[in-house]
Amino acid sequence: MNLRRREMMNMKKLLVTFMTVVAVTAFATSAFSFGSGSGKGNDVVSYDDFDQTVLSQLNLTVEQITEINVLREAFLKDTRPIVHKMLGKRSALKTLWLQQNPDEEKIAIAHEEMRALRNQIKDKKDVYRLNVYNVLTPEQKEKLKSYGSGRGLRHGMRGN
Repeated sequence: MNLRRREMMNMKKLLVTFMTVVAVTAFATSAFSFGSGSGKGNDVVSYDDFDQTVLSQLNLTVEQITEINVLREAFLKDTRPIVHKMLGKRSALKTLWLQQNPDEEKIAIAHEEMRALRNQIKDKKDVYRLNVYNVLTPEQKEKLKSYGSGRGLRHGMRGN
């Protein structure tokens, strides 16, 4: 009888340990999947990938500044609906993760939908960056390259 009781206690301990590991893993995974919020640097809302300090050192003409501003406004207008969809998907994904028994398949589908939206934004960013880059004179492009990796056209040209 005593042996049976020990086995039951060991099984309970094992079950509690297993459930704790599963819960910690689920919460850790959900924390990483939600990203860092909606501040600068987040793929959802970091629209303008240009280092404004560097652009200000390129001696842009009034016409160039105007053209870049027009391009930026068009880019923001074009990506705003995608950003709103992505924020909605993020909220839905959070809800999926917080369910009593999260559905792995639904979570995977939601992640894939968010990736597709993120890729749409990145594609539009690439076009935007290229359009702004084409506004610059050859001298300004050379000067921009001299700032090296991580400055100027962030996540884009990187001095290439």
